Amino acid sequence: MQGTFSIVGLVILALVISIPCGYIRQNFPKYSFAWFFLIHLPIPFIVLLRIKAGLSWHFIPLTLGGSVAGQIIGGAVSRRRKQNDKTP
Repeated sequence: MQGTFSIVGLVILALVISIPCGYIRQNFPKYSFAWFFLIHLPIPFIVLLRIKAGLSWHFIPLTLGGSVAGQIIGGAVSRRRKQNDKTP
């Protein structure tokens, strides 16, 4: 059962780590260096956490999914905040 908790925790942590990067990424032009950098910035941390948790490479798709979800959530929050700032 502990393995299940570490997997779920790692996926949630990947999501949480990626939200700020997705938020900041919205301020840069698409496909610019900074845009790519912010997409890939959380990956080394997530890989390190996966290795420290003792999980094999088979769990990479789950952590990648959490990271992508975090990027999407962070970008959506940034866009919504910019939209709300424009309305009087």
